[in-house]
Amino acid sequence: MLFSIDSGVPVLPCEEIETDKEKTICFTGHRENSVIPYKGEQIYYGITLRTVQLMLFRYIDMAVESGYKTFISGLAAGTDLWAAKYILGKKHSDSSIRLIGVMPYLRHAERFSDRYKELLADAERGADMLLTTNTDPLVVYGKSRGGENTSPDLYRVRNYFMVDNASAVISYFNEGSYKSGTSQTLNYAVRQGLKIRRFGLEEAYGVIDECGPDIESIRRKLVFMENVFELPY
Repeated sequence: MLFSIDSGVPVLPCEEIETDKEKTICFTGHRENSVIPYKGEQIYYGITLRTVQLMLFRYIDMAVESGYKTFISGLAAGTDLWAAKYILGKKHSDSSIRLIGVMPYLRHAERFSDRYKELLADAERGADMLLTTNTDPLVVYGKSRGGENTSPDLYRVRNYFMVDNASAVISYFNEGSYKSGTSQTLNYAVRQGLKIRRFGLEEAYGVIDECGPDIESIRRKLVFMENVFELPY
């Protein structure tokens, strides 16, 4: 039996996944350092970050409204853990919602900040299943295959596994980030025919343009946003 380094929760091999694929969504998205403040002014960083997060949460709400019940998080800092934390909150009021956490390898969070390590541990403890796509306790990410116990494929394998076990993807993706893992995952999801619902900084800036840097106005606008999962594209 494997256990998480960060929470002590048992970790199962990915083959143990149990889910209804048609009602399952996975996430892919950027880290927090991808958030460029509105108008490039640092004073707006907080409102920009919060708008991105609120848009992500609204997409999750819309997915639930459209019948999706299981959410797969890759437990990465940024989008994945923001989503996981929000889903844990929704589970309190809807016991049919499930969170599956999938780590790329056991030591994946060694370079996380303390804040994200805390978010990760909470997500792992609250998840309905905690899986890993690599069960070797010594393996770490490395850009070449020459090093002992290193692999350049760990994140890609995790990302593709999530796509293969879902029917839709929610993504925070910024145009131009085409060399990112998020872009790689989205391209794979397109090839596999998944429904993709994504937003980026341009959409967040548009919301701030309309509402101003007022978080309550932004919340109200997003509540009345048309359900993107009901759109035909």
